[in-house]
Amino acid sequence: MAIQWFPGHMHKARKEIKKVMSQIDVVIEILDARIPFSSSNPMIRQLKEDKPCIKILNKSDLADPEVIKAWQEHFEKDAQVKTLAISANTLSNKGAIANLCRKLAPHRQDSDKPINAMIMGIPNVGKSTLINSIAGRAIAKVGNEPAVTKRQQKINLDNGIVLSDTPGVLWPKLEPETCGYRLAATGAVKDTAMEYESVAIFALEHLANHYPEALATRFKLDFSTFDLQQDKLELLKLIGSKRGCLRAGGVVDLYQAATIILNELRSGKLGQICLETPEMMERELAEFRAMIEAKRQAEEEAKQKRNQDAD
Repeated sequence: MAIQWFPGHMHKARKEIKKVMSQIDVVIEILDARIPFSSSNPMIRQLKEDKPCIKILNKSDLADPEVIKAWQEHFEKDAQVKTLAISANTLSNKGAIANLCRKLAPHRQDSDKPINAMIMGIPNVGKSTLINSIAGRAIAKVGNEPAVTKRQQKINLDNGIVLSDTPGVLWPKLEPETCGYRLAATGAVKDTAMEYESVAIFALEHLANHYPEALATRFKLDFSTFDLQQDKLELLKLIGSKRGCLRAGGVVDLYQAATIILNELRSGKLGQICLETPEMMERELAEFRAMIEAKRQAEEEAKQKRNQDAD
């Protein structure tokens, strides 16, 4: 299943961001700490050009601390990148982001002009919540679903930094396909853009392989009677049955069961979980690139054959 979701305002936002990027000193990219790669928009990498970047791993209270550390080390191999793991809802060190901005924009240290920082990220990653936290007042509109911010706005933080807030921008087609599933599992795309059952089965596959104890504990699964490596559709049915998601005749309501699993994953009731590691994403990217190259070669060979047949 390829998840696609690209509302009109996102296309407009991309054009506006490109227009003002030359005036920006530092880019602040908000990532979901549970999916740091999948929540990093490749369009942002293109739009920010060579600007230094602070990668904020938000929702760290919901993510696996060891995996967060691995992602920070991975990102900071680039000298132009600094990272910070936070929970925007309970931000304690409000000056940390400002300090990182100053380190990455030393040319503004003795200048009367403020540091211009652009805050960017995909929908529902917590940009507006973070802005309100560091500003100490309700400035940005906050919502619990994607695409709340629809236009750019400038915010003077009164500490020598001016923030340009941007709408959450997804890219037209979410690839590799696994990235689309992870974004859907964590709530970055609207629920109407995905098949709940497929996303829940994808999440169960990851949980069974990487967090089996958390999965078994939350849903009271008995390893002696159920093998987590079995068909995940059967696991979805089992969890649905245990949670009373039954229709007439005792048939499991898969949509209701999937809703429970995804809601509990998103809220942290399953524990601190990450859905990807740096090594995992390097492997998936290599496989994806190989698939694209094989497809390109097959198309080229087919084209050559058509030309030969025409001759």
